[in-house]
Amino acid sequence: ILLLNRSICSQMATDSSESISLKTNDGKVFKVLVSEVAKAETIRRMCADIPASDDDEEIPLHNINSTIFTKVLEWLKHHKDDPEMPEDDENREKRTDDIPPWDQEFLKVDQGTLFEIILAANFLDIKGLLDVACKTVANMIKGKTPEEIRKTFNIANDFTPQEEEQIRKENSWCEEK
Repeated sequence: ILLLNRSICSQMATDSSESISLKTNDGKVFKVLVSEVAKAETIRRMCADIPASDDDEEIPLHNINSTIFTKVLEWLKHHKDDPEMPEDDENREKRTDDIPPWDQEFLKVDQGTLFEIILAANFLDIKGLLDVACKTVANMIKGKTPEEIRKTFNIANDFTPQEEEQIRKENSWCEEK
């Protein structure tokens, strides 16, 4: 649950010294500066949806626990003064080798935590965190065979040998030679 005061929400873009209280799905309350969570677009949108008469409206965040939110908040605090990310350019080459060193260290976590961070960043619409976390997963996959990827992520192979052979034939054009 996310507790926000309407007057504070209306000031999110202008007053960074105000604080808000965020309550995770396991009941822990985080009192944070508005400037620290400004990159979380979902919080901005939630604030806009609160009627002005509901000063202490509770907004639920059902899918973020305190452990993951602590990590997300650490990332937000570290990056709070970063410039806005540019809009996605479909023509621009996507790279995975440009993860800043601090983010590389930050994302050296177990797979479960990494995927929970991705889910939280996606839900809270934190583009920068989602970008570096997904690049981290892409780097875990890069250069591996399907079998190695299955092993890395504990994915069961549910294809029959015949189905697998058919898929290989249909996609032989993309296999490295």
